[in-house]
Amino acid sequence: MNAIAEAKHLHEEITAESMRAHWMPFTANRQFKSAPRLLVAAEGMHYTSHDGRKILDGIAGLWCCNAGHGRKPIVEAIQKQAATMDFGTPFNMGHPLGFELANRVIEISPKNMGHVFFTNSGSESVDTALKIAIAYQRMKGQGTRTRLIGRERGYHGVNFGGISVGGIVGNRKLFGTLLSGVDHLPHTHLPKDNAFSKGQPEHGAHLADELERLVALHDASTIAAVIVEPIAGSTGVLIPPKNYLQRLRELCTKHGILLIFDEVITGFGRTGSEFAAQHYNVMPDMIACAKGLTSGTVPMGAVIATPEIYNAFMTGPEHMIELTHGYTYSGHPLACAAGVATLKLYQDEALFERAASLAPYWEAGIHSLKGTKNVIDIRNTGLIGAIELQPREGEPVKRAFEVFLECYRRGLLVRTTGDIIALSPPFIIEKSHIDQIFETLRDVISSTP
Repeated sequence: MNAIAEAKHLHEEITAESMRAHWMPFTANRQFKSAPRLLVAAEGMHYTSHDGRKILDGIAGLWCCNAGHGRKPIVEAIQKQAATMDFGTPFNMGHPLGFELANRVIEISPKNMGHVFFTNSGSESVDTALKIAIAYQRMKGQGTRTRLIGRERGYHGVNFGGISVGGIVGNRKLFGTLLSGVDHLPHTHLPKDNAFSKGQPEHGAHLADELERLVALHDASTIAAVIVEPIAGSTGVLIPPKNYLQRLRELCTKHGILLIFDEVITGFGRTGSEFAAQHYNVMPDMIACAKGLTSGTVPMGAVIATPEIYNAFMTGPEHMIELTHGYTYSGHPLACAAGVATLKLYQDEALFERAASLAPYWEAGIHSLKGTKNVIDIRNTGLIGAIELQPREGEPVKRAFEVFLECYRRGLLVRTTGDIIALSPPFIIEKSHIDQIFETLRDVISSTP
């Protein structure tokens, strides 16, 4: 049975009762189950919906399927590994693909990086990096450095560490007081000064100096790390102002504070460079990543750290565990097979370079929507972009959600966050796909009240 025939068969099987048990993540469950949108197959740039339609993927699944869907080298690597060894304990044991993947990650990482700790998601990567930061300071004899600094409007996953340093109120308000000893830098969204900027906005570097205020308030001797997304993705694609990240690096170095980049979204080519750290030429002490590491095929994340951080733990008796942290599925064999195949595919097809070469065409396309009804800002870098809509009075987020629904009806998958349309297509996108994305969005936004 082909994908379309299978989709039509599944369409007939979907009932309200068959969907009842599934509590869906980050989803308006009642609305969804009243009018379900199911994806049943994927190939290249397109999904197949449960009603047999082709849906152009404008968001790489969820910022993650950078190489496109159903890529044969990755699929075959996963199949081969499943048939060879499905699982092996990661505690006091290893398998060859784990070491190979770590080496491949380091090869494309910033030059100051040297070691990789595997996780299973971006949320786990963030919490791992935060724990390593605090433990590192203790290993260096600075046990008073336990405070963590995040940023307003930051998104760092959904575990307790991540939502504590994160700054999106909707992700925090239901869950109590969260971690203690956390503070936040101000966000960098300055629409009055920077609306409709192409690439990095001109204004806002001074906001990094707010770290000096937090140092004066808490004292540097209490602060372990600062964590930021180089590009704040899930809050609506906030591009760093020129010299902002450079200034943040200078201040962290000055005060002995570790700088962590959350590159779960920007890692593995999204900006046109391997990581945003290279794109902006700012070297953090750790990078939390996931998503593009396996092009979304098998859940996997990682923390990339400098040799200085790793070596701080390599003390004491050699038979003792140096870092009492990890997951049952850290470096899972199937995930490692997917990761090795994915990084090789990126290289063989020069997909990061392709993303960089398409960025000017993407920029022209998204900024062609300036002047469209209810569009109040547009932001972009590499193959990533955001279109911010004027919120409807008394009905926040509803206008963007209606745009999302109508785009899906017309065969285009986009993402909404608040009243912002976020876009991040696979790197195999063609110019004709870019045209389709922005022509569809122009028509839909213009016709949405």
